[in-house]
Amino acid sequence: MMTKTEHLSRPASGSFDGNSRPLGEAMRFCMIRAPRRAWLVGLGLAVGIILAAGGSATADQRPPPCSSLANPPSVFKILDNQTYALCAVASCLVFNGVAYCKCDVKTGDSISLSLKFDDDQDVCTVNAEGVNNGYMVSTFSGPDSLKPNGDMASYTCPAGSNGAYAQCDGGICFKSTQGQSYPGFDEPLAKDEIICSCPITEQSPKDPVGYQIAGPYPCQKSFFENCKKRTANKNTGSTLYVGAPTGTGDLLAFLLTGKVQPSNKCTLPRD
Repeated sequence: MMTKTEHLSRPASGSFDGNSRPLGEAMRFCMIRAPRRAWLVGLGLAVGIILAAGGSATADQRPPPCSSLANPPSVFKILDNQTYALCAVASCLVFNGVAYCKCDVKTGDSISLSLKFDDDQDVCTVNAEGVNNGYMVSTFSGPDSLKPNGDMASYTCPAGSNGAYAQCDGGICFKSTQGQSYPGFDEPLAKDEIICSCPITEQSPKDPVGYQIAGPYPCQKSFFENCKKRTANKNTGSTLYVGAPTGTGDLLAFLLTGKVQPSNKCTLPRD
């Protein structure tokens, strides 16, 4: 099994009270010579200030549960037991150059590119901040529907394909869409479904590596039309499927769990 290196949190300073006075000074202020009862009241207030300041600082500065892959050094982050959107088998509506995908809301371990920005900000902190702010991030875990007893499969679009697909890792998903109707989908979303906005990748026919999208199982030859630009494109109103370069799903599953789960796979039959 791979080991994970847990992030170390910076210690909470807890050094100021609500009036930005150092806590040591607050203690001295409360211990000025006074009648016994007033002194006790002041001491109680001082202890309350210390506990409140220390507790608040600890809560505010506690890092979200996340870990980096330590061996080998990796550009990926594992989000430990967080709520996230799983878009690996999603279908999407294209609107004005953006894919809006119907994804599943999950809780547990998932993996994503770290997507670092600013000082110590990344996919982990963004997803954690979304808990109380009405959104979550799309990350990856192995979908149950792709397992051998599932009703979906991973379709491999071979090298030379020129279709487009949605690339949802790091996509932002808004909780206000859960349980609501959304253009492009026949039925309202369930409570555990969410719309995520995802960038679109247009495959170059010159790319030596193909890509994979999720579709129905048992395999259907007609679904491979989604590997072609005339069907899968960036035009408003088009339907796209979430995808990634061939083998990406198996790699991420291995990095997350230490093993590759068996899954349904479909390849284009030779004519």
